[in-house]
Amino acid sequence: MIPRARLGSALRNFSSSATTYKHVSHIGGKPIMLPTTVSFTPSPTALTVNGPLGTTSVPLHSFVRINFPEKDIMEVSVEDAEIKVQRQMWGTTRTHIYNAIIGMTEGFKVPLYLVGVGYRAQLEDDPRGTMDGGNGRRLSMKLGYSHTVYVPIPPHISCEVPTPTKIVVSCTDKHLLGLFAAKVRSHRKPEPYKGKGIFVGDEKIRIKSVKKK
Repeated sequence: MIPRARLGSALRNFSSSATTYKHVSHIGGKPIMLPTTVSFTPSPTALTVNGPLGTTSVPLHSFVRINFPEKDIMEVSVEDAEIKVQRQMWGTTRTHIYNAIIGMTEGFKVPLYLVGVGYRAQLEDDPRGTMDGGNGRRLSMKLGYSHTVYVPIPPHISCEVPTPTKIVVSCTDKHLLGLFAAKVRSHRKPEPYKGKGIFVGDEKIRIKSVKKK
């Protein structure tokens, strides 16, 4: 039995408080497996990625370090992970590089579904050509309005309409693909009462019940 005078000292010696470790990014610390079809051109401010689908550049901060411990492995690190800004950009930079590799080798693709009675979409030539910054094609959609909704397709976006209620958009840049998908979705956002609208990918909404008086 521990005397009362020594009890406090014993409890302090066996404290269960967590030990302080150096900050590590779980995402930034993961190595990136490099395909054989991709080549890199590093510079102090950017990393150029060359692949079968084209070339892109990922901006780099001055504190980001790119290492190649093996021929087909890339590691991303920062100078001082204790600094908040560097710790934040560590995982972000690693994700941007990984997305650039996937974009230049496989590309990104997302389906959009038109859910609603009479909702239809088709791909047609844009009579205004490339005046709006598009590639000469546009989406023509019936979305329950009294008018037809037209969306010009940007040059960096590839679009297909396999069925009247399904649109498939693809791009080598994940960010630009998401922006275009959000633009199309904004013309008829999913509503929670009848579940109608434009759904991106596997998007789901919770149906609300109508309050009856």
